[in-house]
Amino acid sequence: MTEVRAPAPPSRLDRLAARLVAPRDAAALAVFRFLFGALGFVSALRFQAYGWVDELFVEPRFFFHYWGAGWAPPPGREGAHALFVALTLVSACVALGLFYRAAIVLFFLGFTYVQLIDVTNYLNHYYLVSLLALLMALMPLHGAWSLDALLFPRIRRATLPAWCAYLLRFQVAIVYTFAGIAKLSQDWLVHAQPLTIWLSARTGTPVIGLLFAAPWAAHAMSWAGCLFDLTIAGWLLLPRTRPVAYATVIAFHALTWALFPIGMFPAIMVVGATVFFSPSWPRRLLPRWLSAPAPPAPPTAPAPSRWLRPALAAAGAYAVLQLLLPLRAHRYEGNVHWHEQGMRFSWRVMVREKNASVTYRVTSPATGRVVEVNPRDYLTARQEREFAAQPDLILQLAHRIADDVSAREGARPVIQVDAIASLNGRLSARLIDPEVDLARVPDSLSPAAWILPAPSDPPLRLRPIAWKLASYPDSR
Repeated sequence: MTEVRAPAPPSRLDRLAARLVAPRDAAALAVFRFLFGALGFVSALRFQAYGWVDELFVEPRFFFHYWGAGWAPPPGREGAHALFVALTLVSACVALGLFYRAAIVLFFLGFTYVQLIDVTNYLNHYYLVSLLALLMALMPLHGAWSLDALLFPRIRRATLPAWCAYLLRFQVAIVYTFAGIAKLSQDWLVHAQPLTIWLSARTGTPVIGLLFAAPWAAHAMSWAGCLFDLTIAGWLLLPRTRPVAYATVIAFHALTWALFPIGMFPAIMVVGATVFFSPSWPRRLLPRWLSAPAPPAPPTAPAPSRWLRPALAAAGAYAVLQLLLPLRAHRYEGNVHWHEQGMRFSWRVMVREKNASVTYRVTSPATGRVVEVNPRDYLTARQEREFAAQPDLILQLAHRIADDVSAREGARPVIQVDAIASLNGRLSARLIDPEVDLARVPDSLSPAAWILPAPSDPPLRLRPIAWKLASYPDSR
């Protein structure tokens, strides 16, 4: 008799593959796709309606570039307006699932290009939108509840592989977790800065303004914000705590939206948190005739080895990159909120209040004459506010001034700077060594010795005068 051998037990890789490609109801991510596209649509319209296209991308005479991305030229007036019209249209297509594959790729490319035009426009949630769009471009989110599924029956699908939700959850959890880690600092937890500064300007808020003036309010909100960021992803993952956690997400972001001018960030995070929900959650909210459960999918075998390993390697590389980018700030000594090296792309959300002033001193190579140059000669008022606290941008403008002088006089001048900054309510101090010739300092990712150390003194303590006045209105 021929001996029948038992099949070999599945390897760890096979078990991982089976879990990643296991079918899940496509309804939840179809709703996420719609909400994401709707936010892109509203955001693009806001830029056009409020005149921000001209203000941010047409009126400036000088644009700050990201390191290594100087190749991204400004689009000009016609190009900028055409770009935002295109973003409006492709966002609508993403939401409706119409020509989704092309629409989400074009949205990712167009939106990311918009962010590369000028560093002073950087916001954490814009970066998040680009990352989510990149991930969505790899997912067949148009197979259900979309116009594509109506027009092209062959692409219809009731399920999606589980990895789609896992990857989106990872990305949203990264934002919250590193935002919480950034708050594990003396300024945030001990001095309650910068919330003390911000809340002191909100004491006139109806109903709750009185609380903001209380001396304990900023400390309580600082600790609550830190705990929220560090733990919310975990609470959203657990089915039992998910309803309360999501209600907390809505309340938290509604409060930040009401108090602080942070644009679309609260809406993006409220939408992003839905990726933690059950795959079939939208069906429970629809009428019964629309909410039939997804048909069971046939058992899925482990993914073919010819693409499994490259796919896992790519996903692993992406995950490692998302972990390393926020951690790179630890490569630099000192306070990252002061020297700003490693600050961008690290999810340090609302952890610093920094004000600065900058004046350049230009020494002519021909005559030795020293002339002061005001950044206002090159920048819009908004750019001037944003760039003054960021040393790498101060360096970029110094190079531009040096280039202009070189073109006129035929030799490179000496560019020095008087940059004074205040961080989280501290007394102002020099940000950059005034003796260094910035015209000869290369723009690089190396630790910048020309940035002076951060002040070691604690922030000034604000007297709770506003609380006393608010508590006794007749005493004013």
